[in-house]
Amino acid sequence: MNTVVSDAGPLIGLARINRIELPRELFGSLIIPPAVFDEMKVSSTRPGAQAIAEAVKAGWINILPLKKKAAAKGLLSLVDIGEAEAIQLAIEQKAAFLLIDDKKGRKVAKRLGLRIVGIGGLLIAAEQSGLIENVAPVIDDLARAGYRLSSALSQRIIELASG
Repeated sequence: MNTVVSDAGPLIGLARINRIELPRELFGSLIIPPAVFDEMKVSSTRPGAQAIAEAVKAGWINILPLKKKAAAKGLLSLVDIGEAEAIQLAIEQKAAFLLIDDKKGRKVAKRLGLRIVGIGGLLIAAEQSGLIENVAPVIDDLARAGYRLSSALSQRIIELASG
């Protein structure tokens, strides 16, 4: 399997709607930097925190420290620490892609030559591979859980998934 690095947002969103297994089923495993792990607050009682903690304990979400922390710090004027470390880790690991939804983070990652996928792309792949029957109810669940996707983006995801 190719290396996939993830930012916190998509994992938190999926965990909140009890769909944290989708990245594992699609990619086998993920790697995250320490700052992303910290952002997910797995020791808290926040919705989804326990599911993420279990994924880390099961070993399919792996925490990997950065080799070049200074490079990530150089990105802090553009993005927050989680996105900066995720971008830097994706560069260091020559990741197949970075799972990220943060708009600024996506822009910086693209500028640095990274391939990116958001939660929408993950859901499209999950439907097309038969892991979920229909993306529309999953998008509705994400919206109810407070995950922000514009109505235009939600509609586009639904259209692309059904093919």
